Amino acid sequence: MLDFSTIEQFDKIATPFYYYDMDLLHKTVDHVAELAERHNIKVHYAVKANVERRLLEYISSKGFGADCVSGNEVLHAHSCGFPADRIVYAGVGKTDKEIYDALTLGIEAFNCESLQEIYVINEMAHRYGIKASISVRINPDIDAHTHKYVTTGLYENKFGISQHEFEKLIEIIQKSEYIDFFGLHFHVGSQITRVSEVYALECKRVNEIVRYFERQGLTVKNINLGGGLGVDYDDPDGNAIADFKTWFDTIEANIERRPDQMVHVEPGRSLVAQCASLISRVLFVKSGETKNFLIMDAGMNDLIRPALYGAYHKIENLSAEQRTFFPTHQAYDIVGPVCESSDVWGAGRLLPLSVRGDLMAIRSAGAYGQVMASRYNMKDIAPSVFSDELGKAPQIKDYFE
Repeated sequence: MLDFSTIEQFDKIATPFYYYDMDLLHKTVDHVAELAERHNIKVHYAVKANVERRLLEYISSKGFGADCVSGNEVLHAHSCGFPADRIVYAGVGKTDKEIYDALTLGIEAFNCESLQEIYVINEMAHRYGIKASISVRINPDIDAHTHKYVTTGLYENKFGISQHEFEKLIEIIQKSEYIDFFGLHFHVGSQITRVSEVYALECKRVNEIVRYFERQGLTVKNINLGGGLGVDYDDPDGNAIADFKTWFDTIEANIERRPDQMVHVEPGRSLVAQCASLISRVLFVKSGETKNFLIMDAGMNDLIRPALYGAYHKIENLSAEQRTFFPTHQAYDIVGPVCESSDVWGAGRLLPLSVRGDLMAIRSAGAYGQVMASRYNMKDIAPSVFSDELGKAPQIKDYFE
């Protein structure tokens, strides 16, 4: 919960903006670093969740690697302190230039997602006289019981390589002279909340696949279990740090590994989601025949998840929580200013009686929020405001002088 002194400062800042609680980020990252050391597991932060430089610099300072899905993410992660040999590069559609840049940078491994990609990387590595380290992303055919748009580990999917291609895959790896086989990579989906069940099932399936590949003569030195750990969008204060302990304990209890094998994980959302809120202001209160609307200055251009996935974010009226009058509550449809009917933050949300100018917090916005923002309707991009730098935020008065 944001404290009163912070909300007082918010009143002077031009909205909308993303507010980052740096103390919570540090606690979350430090907790994961401690668990990773205890369980001897390597952590690669999934950069796509949030590319804010201050966050990446802190995460890299704790010895984490980076999981990237584009060439620009690779270069950005490296510029934020991630050593090249701790950067892995996934993604189904790597361009020749992106492959070249990552090869010459000397990244830890490409996570390859098709047979043709392995052919191309081998040929490019040959051309430039560089050995390419690759992992192969395997579809474990596991249902993560999450939204269909973020389920990625089923048998037939654009991501990864499925069982019917295993024989050909092994042949390609064994014949590719400029490929070093790094290991196997898996990822079953995102926003996984049935932690013990899903990850235990993943580990058991991974054990079977690793045994199969090693029987065929490939030594699997690294087992990458991907990410996907969910966060609590309903109660961001009660569960500010995701259940990393259960995740790591489940892996420890179910994965089979030799002393010479390293296990990797790739958390993204779970590291950064709860540390940020999108702060917006009520522009107008509109009363319809059957509904009341709060029209906000933040829209789907700032945070697209509700419009894209129907995602839920808790919404709080920060101004109303500080006043003693207007004690009644009312149901509102909370909407943005964008000219799309899907620009809705929440329908029928019960909030304290709200008025023009009230500050609202859209919680758990640190992952897949700012990084997916657009300038649709030529809206400005909402800036970052950090808890330890509030005085540097753009002030309302600056816009009118």
